[in-house]
Amino acid sequence: MMQRPFRPEEYSLKETSPHLGGAASGDKLTTTYDLVEQMQYLYVRVGKAKELPSKDVTGSCDPYVEVKLGNYKGTTRHFEKKTNPEWNQVFAFSKERIQSSVVEITVKDKDFVKDDFIGRVLFDLNEVPKRVPPDSPLAPQWYRLEERNGHKVKGELMLAVWMGTQADEAFPEAWHSDAASVPGDGLASIRSKVYLTPKLWYLRVNVIEAQDLIPNDRTRFPEVYVKAMLGNQALRTRPSPSRTLNPMWNEDLMFVAAEPFEEHLILSVEDRIAPGKDDVLGRTAISLQHVPRRLDHKLLNSQWYNLAKHVIVDGEQKETKFSSRVHLRICLEGGYHVLDESTHYSSDLRPTAKPLWKHSIGILELGILTAQGLLPMKTKDGRGTTDAYCVAKYGQKWVRTRTIIDSFTPKWNEQYTWEVYDPCTVITIGVFDNCHLNGGEKANGARDTRIGKVRIRLSTLETDRVYTHAYPLIVLTPAGVKKMGEVQLAVRFTCSSLLNMMHLYSQPLLPKMHYVHPLSVIQVDNLRRQATNIVSTRLSRAEPPLRKEIVEYMLDVDSHMWSMRKSKANFFRIMGVLSPLIAVAKWFDQICHWRNPLTTILIHILFVILVLYPELILPTIFLYLFLIGVWYYRWRPRQPPHMDTRLSHAESAHPDELDEEFDTFPTSRPPDIVRMRYDRLRSVAGRIQTVVGDLATQGERLQSLLSWRDPRATALFVTFCFVAAIVLYMTPFRVVVFLAGLYTLRHPRFRHRMPSVPLNFFRRLPARTDSML
Repeated sequence: MMQRPFRPEEYSLKETSPHLGGAASGDKLTTTYDLVEQMQYLYVRVGKAKELPSKDVTGSCDPYVEVKLGNYKGTTRHFEKKTNPEWNQVFAFSKERIQSSVVEITVKDKDFVKDDFIGRVLFDLNEVPKRVPPDSPLAPQWYRLEERNGHKVKGELMLAVWMGTQADEAFPEAWHSDAASVPGDGLASIRSKVYLTPKLWYLRVNVIEAQDLIPNDRTRFPEVYVKAMLGNQALRTRPSPSRTLNPMWNEDLMFVAAEPFEEHLILSVEDRIAPGKDDVLGRTAISLQHVPRRLDHKLLNSQWYNLAKHVIVDGEQKETKFSSRVHLRICLEGGYHVLDESTHYSSDLRPTAKPLWKHSIGILELGILTAQGLLPMKTKDGRGTTDAYCVAKYGQKWVRTRTIIDSFTPKWNEQYTWEVYDPCTVITIGVFDNCHLNGGEKANGARDTRIGKVRIRLSTLETDRVYTHAYPLIVLTPAGVKKMGEVQLAVRFTCSSLLNMMHLYSQPLLPKMHYVHPLSVIQVDNLRRQATNIVSTRLSRAEPPLRKEIVEYMLDVDSHMWSMRKSKANFFRIMGVLSPLIAVAKWFDQICHWRNPLTTILIHILFVILVLYPELILPTIFLYLFLIGVWYYRWRPRQPPHMDTRLSHAESAHPDELDEEFDTFPTSRPPDIVRMRYDRLRSVAGRIQTVVGDLATQGERLQSLLSWRDPRATALFVTFCFVAAIVLYMTPFRVVVFLAGLYTLRHPRFRHRMPSVPLNFFRRLPARTDSML
């Protein structure tokens, strides 16, 4: 099959002009939904009924209510043998799909053959009142039931009928007319929902020593180690170098634990008798509810734990007079941030312990408007269809929009808000196809299909500006890069304190414990894998569930896997960073070879001046950088970054490279020897790819100093350059060199373990990782 020619505009960002927050002239505007287009709905709240007559020959009444508007019909649940039922259900009908001027609310008696008509209430839509929050909810009223001929009958129905928007409090839980085809057990999976990530802690288990061990084989020196298990996480120490009955380790084991602490920490002391054969010398179970929590690096008291051959977690354990025991120091680390996202596009950098949180610096508001040109994701009744919904993740808060049934141009118009504690964070928005409309039991293991995602770094946004753009939804498949459609978003970042936000650029990116007591790269990688597994498991147990494949896609679980395409992209990112230096070297070579005599003469004159007046060197450099920054301000980026297929080398990837990228790990390619070598190569190359990507990130951060990609950071740097130029001009150069030398060679007593302010500022600068697929 011939590949479609690449068109750059197809994957570009498009600025849009939606009618945000607007209503008809004369209507009151909402303040909470000003980043979305208003959608008008007819709401019908069915409260309760009283004194309903009996229609059955048995004298009983099994009532339910049917709300009908044109071709759309919704029903409440029915009650058996009850003349005073209470439903308290809300029905919402989209105004743009209304094909009738009358809404009919009918009370019926459920029967085996044919449901009996009890009575009805009619409302003329021209007489229905309008309600816009923050107005108080419309009070329901009692209405007398009528026959079809208009005569009053026995029984009354409590109703409230009004016209409103999606900002109405009743909107999230209402039955929607566009979901009339969804069965009752699938309704829960189409509603909007807000989720919270479980509170994650690092659990540090310092295994110090054991005493009075009793091996089963006393004719040999024991080779003892400690194995610790928390849920599905299992770690073990190295075998003790002292092969005695009182071994010592002094080794740390790190786990991820989530509140509420449902699982016990199980420790077992084991003796390695032979390869693959271990003898358990004793076990103990520790409840995390009683484990102390620390906020800094100060050591906590250690404790001895008795070992037993059999452990009963929830029952009592018999004590022995002479018991083997193990010496441990266990604590829950509140000073770390538990990484469950890639560090390149984290949405939260706060420590676990709430007392260590700083005040928020602003508000992030996101309006999820519409999608355009979505491709059919599945087949139903012989035709392609898509049931799309969005998921947005920032910090600990996940949001999920309602599912729009059978539409390639869904309109959500839902708005969400997050508190911002650090501007150098990223919000992720994903679009998915719902494959669980028939309820979880009937889905047969179906997985919601990814349509695409968008990442937006907050530091690249100007404050108080509303960004309205259509973002391309791009996915990479084994057949190549594919555009699945576009999603239209409205984003606004509001800063509550500009001074506090500017001050954050000098602060460490991660909490203090990450620098005072750092974790190894291997530990961070393993702990992140455990954290994402815990988050995906917990959220998949919610109702409606945020499924595992959704969470893993949003958190980029497989971002560390080897890919030839990503390696090429990172290599060319480095070349893009080095190309200005190469250009300068070529220019200097031209100066040396007198290619342009006039320029060479001017450079000679400048060189002589700088030699005679060396104090002008640094002011000239900083003033030059200041002027470049001011000059580039005219061409500063006016749009937020988006997924860049050219930067990611997605459109030029070879089919064999894509086949390798989408291969399983471990590989499924035969034969066995190829599988072993192939996996080893990918594992090593994955680490090289990470290093290359990190180098590219540092270089791109250097470029962003003057690119105005982060307007606040560039403003700070340009201002610093201007001030530095003046200060260095007024200060003798020899004094500057002398002070700089003293500072560089200062005594260790005057050095801090925390990173310096320039380093903190540099680490907060944006790179092009946000635009990588």
